[in-house]
Amino acid sequence: MLRWLLGSRESQGHAEKSPVLNTGEEQTQNPYTELLVLKSHHDIVRFLVKIDEYRFASAGDDGIAFVWDVQTGEKLLELHGHTQQVTAITVLPSSEICDEQIGLILTASSDRTVIAWNCETGAQFRKISDFYATVKCLVVLQWLDVWLSGGSELRVWNRKLEHLCETNHFPDAAINALVELPKNCVAAAVGKDLVIFRLIAPSEEEENWDVHKIKCLSDHQDDIRSLININELTFVSGSLVGELIVWDSLDWTKQSSESSFWDPSSPQEAHQDIRQWSPQNDISIQHLATDGQLVFAAVGRGIYVYNIEMKRVIAFRRLAHDSNLLHIAKLPNSQLISCSEDGSVRIWEFQEKSQLTAESVPAGFFSMWGFGRTSKQASQVTKKTQDAVLLGTLELIGDLIGHSSAVQMFLHFDEHGLVTCSADHLVILWKMGERESRLRSSILFEKLEQNGGLQPKL
Repeated sequence: MLRWLLGSRESQGHAEKSPVLNTGEEQTQNPYTELLVLKSHHDIVRFLVKIDEYRFASAGDDGIAFVWDVQTGEKLLELHGHTQQVTAITVLPSSEICDEQIGLILTASSDRTVIAWNCETGAQFRKISDFYATVKCLVVLQWLDVWLSGGSELRVWNRKLEHLCETNHFPDAAINALVELPKNCVAAAVGKDLVIFRLIAPSEEEENWDVHKIKCLSDHQDDIRSLININELTFVSGSLVGELIVWDSLDWTKQSSESSFWDPSSPQEAHQDIRQWSPQNDISIQHLATDGQLVFAAVGRGIYVYNIEMKRVIAFRRLAHDSNLLHIAKLPNSQLISCSEDGSVRIWEFQEKSQLTAESVPAGFFSMWGFGRTSKQASQVTKKTQDAVLLGTLELIGDLIGHSSAVQMFLHFDEHGLVTCSADHLVILWKMGERESRLRSSILFEKLEQNGGLQPKL
């Protein structure tokens, strides 16, 4: 049965004073009041991937992938085949192009292999073991019915796991992230660079598949940590030193300039203590998320909301967690969820303000979007900083205390709750208490009806 587990961070043995907000014991706006702990992994669980509306897979450093039922927490499949940690996982859905009705789970590992698993039976479909280095990312391009593996080179594969083509090797770095772009293109994060590739499908002119390097964007000063699509026209990259660049997806030009989110001279929220900061840890862009109009950036221990159209940060919490964030996502409603190395999962209510307030935004936020370092431009930054105000708020409404170590990531299921995975080897299925209570009442009522209803006592 699901167990109740809500409480303060102090009750979990973290009694040290923290400048971070605390929800306290009463979490009236937190819907996740029940949880189910799933114990099968015996090492860090780093990855979660959604298979469909009712199933998800988990994988991590033990080299094993498990498939779970999100409604009940039942373990459906165990996928054993790798000898080292899993480094990437994705799902290749069933295809209408080739009338293939069975989807595949793709897992990559430090053992330099990629395995395709049958989503329904868990059987190995095929194992590829001729990679020169570890595959760090997997991306499915559904419109072409192919998938890509990124490591020391970019390779293109079809649904049958037949090798179609590949790029040259990258001698000094590996592909750490991939994102699909229009016109059969992809952007690959290779160290500090973004490399644009175009896939050439077979045609009357070309008999075979091919992949060509189109452009190399060398605007970042440090390794690119996160890469996401905003919409059909825009994508964003973020680096280890806090650089965030907005790119045009069609011509790959820079729409907004880069700089650092971290600015030690910036004004802080009143409740935060600048002495708690660690510059080396607080500037890295750990993860990016979007709703198609806004970018939600996990920067060090903070959360920043950037409006693409306005080209400005409209809300932020510089100290959202006690340690660095690892994952962030926007829910279909106005809520954000973030998880951290401190073992916490937090729910935030994001609201855009209809009227301007008197709260100022740090100068660093505006210097990153096209303002240079000359004296004239610096004066423009100062003026904009004086006139600037935050246009949104981030309010903490829930704190999920269940993991004892770094929470790596999470998945959200609309009706079935939230799934988290952690370095404590656990996967936790968080359930909405009110909904689960109604379901149990409904099941009990059905059973009573099947048994002829309540019988009077004699």
